Amino acid sequence: MPILALETATLVSSVALATADTLLAEITLQTKKTHSELLMPHIDKILAMAEVSKADIKAVAVSVGPGSFTGLRIGLATAKTLAYAMNVPLIGVPTLAALAYGCLVPGVILAPMLDAQKGNVYHALFEWRSGELKELMPPTVMYIDEALDNLAEYNTPVVLMGEATVLHRAKIQQIGKNLVLAAPHLIIQRAGSVATLGHILISQGRQDDVMALEPLYIRRSEAEVLWERRHGGNL
Repeated sequence: MPILALETATLVSSVALATADTLLAEITLQTKKTHSELLMPHIDKILAMAEVSKADIKAVAVSVGPGSFTGLRIGLATAKTLAYAMNVPLIGVPTLAALAYGCLVPGVILAPMLDAQKGNVYHALFEWRSGELKELMPPTVMYIDEALDNLAEYNTPVVLMGEATVLHRAKIQQIGKNLVLAAPHLIIQRAGSVATLGHILISQGRQDDVMALEPLYIRRSEAEVLWERRHGGNL
């Protein structure tokens, strides 16, 4: 039985259907259109193309961040609505882990990065060990220069992926050393990876509360920071 997976953490809009061992269908698009315009039409389209009915869906997996505050809210609201309406489990999948999961390359460090604005990146480190993805550094926010300088100190090849690595491609190539950009089809977020990792979490007994699941923001939104500055206190 397939699960439906949604990825809206950045400008990439991606929807996938996958069983535990097969990616049935995926629509991944980088565009200036908003997720609110694309998400539901793509869900309907992928179900039709794969000839899968909503009654066949086993669960809904959704990328929960870090990433774009607006994108995460749209994706999570859609996933919650679908899971509740279809009465199936909801699985929140960490965005950076899903990015790394799409690159099954042992013997290297995987460094997914997403844009956190103002020269910052959302950043984590992973490594494949004995067929399992291990987290070496949890998601954090840091300046891109600091992140790249730290990674350049490793003696192991470091594969970088995510929108921030595309944004800072010239800087990464200038540093060179052990830093390697992932291939174009692996460098962006894909719902197929969210689906695959979602299946693993389900097999481990994971299921999130439709009412309680929240995005993994890591930091406060710009609106919250501005509010605090103007009103002289915490929200």
